[in-house]
Amino acid sequence: MDNLEKNYDPNKVEDKWYEYWMENNLFKAKVDQKKVAYSIVMPPPNVTGQLHMGHALDNTLQDILTRWKRMKGFSALWLPGTDHASIATEVKVVNKLREENIDKDKLGRGGFLEKAWEWKDEYGNRITNQLRKMGSSCDWSRERFTMDAGCSEAVKEVFIKLYNKGLIYQGDYIVNWCPSCQTTLSDVEVEHEEQEGKLFYIKYPLKNSQKYIEVATTRPETMLGDTAIAVNPSDDRYKDLIGKTAILPLMNREIPIIADPFVDSEFGTGMVKVTPAHDPNDFDMGERNDLEVIKVINEDAKMTDNTGKYKKMDRYECRQVVIEDLKELGLLTKIEEHTHSVGQCYRCDTVIEPLVSKQWFVKMRPLAEPAIEAVKKGDIKFIPERFSKVYLNWMENIKDWCISRQLWWGHRIPVWYCQDCDEVIVSREEPQSCSNCGGHNLKQDEDVLDTWFSSALWPFSTMGWPKKTEDLQYFYPTDVLVTGRDIIFFWVARMIFMGLEFMDQPPFHDVYVHGLIRDAQGRKMSKSLGNGIDPLEVIEKYGADALRFTLITGNTPGNDMRFREEKLEASRNFANKIWNAARFILMNVKDFSYDLTKQDELKMNMADKWMLSRTNQVIKEIDQALSRYSFGEMSKTLYDFIWNEYCDWYIEILKERLYQDKDVLAKKTAQYMGIRILRDILKLMHPVMPMITEEIWQKLAISEQSIMITSWPEYDELEIDKIAETKMKLIMNIIKAVRNIRNEMKVDPGRRIEAFFLADVKQQKILEEGKSYIKNLARIEDINIKAELKIRPQPASTAIVDGIEIILPLTGMLDLQKELARLKKEIENVNYEIERARGKLANKGFVNNAPQNLVEGEKEKLEDYQDKKEKLLDRIEQLELN
Repeated sequence: MDNLEKNYDPNKVEDKWYEYWMENNLFKAKVDQKKVAYSIVMPPPNVTGQLHMGHALDNTLQDILTRWKRMKGFSALWLPGTDHASIATEVKVVNKLREENIDKDKLGRGGFLEKAWEWKDEYGNRITNQLRKMGSSCDWSRERFTMDAGCSEAVKEVFIKLYNKGLIYQGDYIVNWCPSCQTTLSDVEVEHEEQEGKLFYIKYPLKNSQKYIEVATTRPETMLGDTAIAVNPSDDRYKDLIGKTAILPLMNREIPIIADPFVDSEFGTGMVKVTPAHDPNDFDMGERNDLEVIKVINEDAKMTDNTGKYKKMDRYECRQVVIEDLKELGLLTKIEEHTHSVGQCYRCDTVIEPLVSKQWFVKMRPLAEPAIEAVKKGDIKFIPERFSKVYLNWMENIKDWCISRQLWWGHRIPVWYCQDCDEVIVSREEPQSCSNCGGHNLKQDEDVLDTWFSSALWPFSTMGWPKKTEDLQYFYPTDVLVTGRDIIFFWVARMIFMGLEFMDQPPFHDVYVHGLIRDAQGRKMSKSLGNGIDPLEVIEKYGADALRFTLITGNTPGNDMRFREEKLEASRNFANKIWNAARFILMNVKDFSYDLTKQDELKMNMADKWMLSRTNQVIKEIDQALSRYSFGEMSKTLYDFIWNEYCDWYIEILKERLYQDKDVLAKKTAQYMGIRILRDILKLMHPVMPMITEEIWQKLAISEQSIMITSWPEYDELEIDKIAETKMKLIMNIIKAVRNIRNEMKVDPGRRIEAFFLADVKQQKILEEGKSYIKNLARIEDINIKAELKIRPQPASTAIVDGIEIILPLTGMLDLQKELARLKKEIENVNYEIERARGKLANKGFVNNAPQNLVEGEKEKLEDYQDKKEKLLDRIEQLELN
């Protein structure tokens, strides 16, 4: 067994062992019918992405589960990959071309795609390389990309099958349009934000009348495309107006007044303008009432030729001109402040424009129903369960999914149009001629599919579907999806209905939803706030293992967590604690060569039985915690056991036997136990802190195998010893009580003292059994264990623990006069601080003008000093009485 270096340096360890695992193909999952399969597909990060704390958390959790199952004997596959990210990547490439003075349109589609693939090849692997720095044990030999050949084949297959079933259709429909990205967005790609705006009240003249009706709108520029005024049919105020005609101001166009139940009688005047071309609710009203659709805003957010003098104006410029024109005509009655929800592009934050255009859609209701049923029946479980309600609410109210995007980077829609006869041809391969007229003048649809279309197939397309591959048959369905709550709609729901439709099975059994990583103040990390934390910088300073442990500390399912520097420091200290404990064991077992499987010949004492029992209990608790995805419980259990029980207690108890040579069997037992418990601790810690545990494991030289492919510790009921646990709890409480008295009395840590313990017969036996622990750990020279004392030593300090009276004679423990002098001097200092604080708080200038937190802080200081003075006086009184 080799020694560890004195100080732990993660920079010397982490990369070395990751390279070792990669070189030895230890992450590679095998189809092994003798083993149970366990699989996770990584939520594919965008090729445009860089590692952030969300990725770090997401992948730490997946890696913990994968490493745990691998050690438990499963054939564990964690399948990695990246997403082509249509909009994000196209924006990046366009910006790069702009820097090189290259125009996208002049370059053409083919030339642009060449540049996009070049960009992907240069930058696309950046994030997966960063994930390696986290210690991620993915099977990189199976790495996939949503636009690789296999995934692209799956996308075509799904599109064609859905089209042939009548579940994909093309039609004119209102969509969310981003004028900046120049593409449609699905509803979930639109982020809504409450903004302060204005509500404009506008008068519309009635035809053949001197009267007016009044409507309220937040977007007066869209009135140029109004094709009706609507009222609620149950609104008695306006029943007489239904069927009449109004004149559209500025455009002088006649529009009908209609009744529609959608109208909210409480909003504005209870009458609303209807613009089917630029509002989704108005579009639905237009469909129900057969209204004309007049487009007044173009894809570039400028007014169309249908708007007369306003054409080519920007939509916001047009708004101001329309308002001024209405004022001049006396048709703008009032303007109110109004808070309303504004939809913005999730990529560039541009306010979206609802537009009617020809797009491709997936008919959702037939696909949603089995996906709803799967969650209701419990075939798929959300952890925590409350997210199933979020999922079901969205699925039960789902709208058809617009899947076409006006981009070049992505999966081009496999549809061709015959330019001679208008035939629509849907095909896996490019057709050579029209299936209807035989002509060769064919043109492919210009649009690409929504990025989430290919991502929805990820659990099965990555395993080879539509081919019936060995991987697909063995590893599908996957066991758990680990994801953030922000993509339940984007991705999780779509994977579920696609998996059920094409595999007849849910894509995963469990969906573990974690919260967001927030900064120390509880704010969401963002570029605008400048509060983001780079995981790679953290790894450089603290190591990946410390970061991983920090990310699960206090982590509870579904809840956000705050990221603090102190947590990282605590995790680094924990790693150092494990390192130092292992270093101590290694230094003291050099002459040991005992078979770890043979413990019947050993000389086990109470502490050994306690430690074996506690270790088994911890094994059981860690298994249970991971089975429930309670990562925070796992970290707390490991931390408390390793730091508080193994390091602070058990190793200290081992020292007496390790440092002597008279009792060979006692020393051998101590060596065996030191290695045995350290071995199990390393295995239990490995899923969370893989690199440091591998380094120590290799030095321990128990096995030639990597720790990551050794067997997980098995819980052994026979090693549970509640009696030993109870005894050791009593002994430890006794030692703590003696230490507390010594600390209060300011006894020199190196001084050994005398102690009396008054206990009943049963307790006396326990004290005798743990006598050596008490002597060594409480620094006691003479221990007297009795039922009673006829003459009690005076002066003395006492304490009672579980009915046992502890008496510590002060004679020989400290110099009474010297201690009294020290305490009185300390009281003088405290009195000075009390008077200083009182004086400050009596100063009205300070109390009235200083910041409130400083005033409150001074009050707290005064209370603390007064409390300290009381304790010092009590201490003096106790000593003077003795």
